Amino acid sequence: MRVTVVIPALNEAGNIGRLVEETYVQVPAEMLAEVIVVDDCSEDGTGSEVKALIARGSMPGLRYLRHGERSGQSAAMRTGIMAATSPVIATMDGDGQNDPADIPRLIARLAAPATKGPALVGGVRTDRKAEGSKRLASRFANWLRDRVLKDECPDTGCGIKVYWREAFLRLPYFTSMHRYLPALFITYGHEVAYEPVNDRPRIAGKSKYTNLGRALIGIYDLVGVSWIRRRTKVPPIVEDLRRRAVPA
Repeated sequence: MRVTVVIPALNEAGNIGRLVEETYVQVPAEMLAEVIVVDDCSEDGTGSEVKALIARGSMPGLRYLRHGERSGQSAAMRTGIMAATSPVIATMDGDGQNDPADIPRLIARLAAPATKGPALVGGVRTDRKAEGSKRLASRFANWLRDRVLKDECPDTGCGIKVYWREAFLRLPYFTSMHRYLPALFITYGHEVAYEPVNDRPRIAGKSKYTNLGRALIGIYDLVGVSWIRRRTKVPPIVEDLRRRAVPA
């Protein structure tokens, strides 16, 4: 399956160029269709790093998109996925903490689009490199979300995931939806699966989230996603009969 790798980025100079180069090394050329970096109005050298790689000309399919106004990670992901040409999407955070070497293994668990099997495979970080307070906050958030949504996702905050492009584009869009993709895929009748992945320390820049800010947004979104799940019904089709067209 050919895959488009979408990387949302905000002020990730020192990380984004290295991550793009790694992606072209770690994902086999016959699997990698393109890499799309979506810059959410960075104020540092994020754009310059990607443009320099494009100018080098050794990375086929590398594309740089920049938002006209800062709109958040979910909006950046959606921009890249809308622009993608492959039926399969892989997403990673732009901070370099996700390891592109995990992408082929996640894709190996993914069912081919429109067939039976997982439409999304999410990464689960087995050895978190974040500071202790963030790990504790993440555990609590995962526990609370699972109690409410019952999606059995052990690590919804992990940025590396692979999934069907068409299925994603049929989901309701809202800011912060990237944290609820497993629950949304399940709500719309798809199977999901999880695989352990590598977690790496941030080398440059700083995190865009705080525990308090993430908690406030998370509770607000959790209420909304819970409402969506209760109000959405996708019945299975048990019969599909049609009359063949009469030849002219």
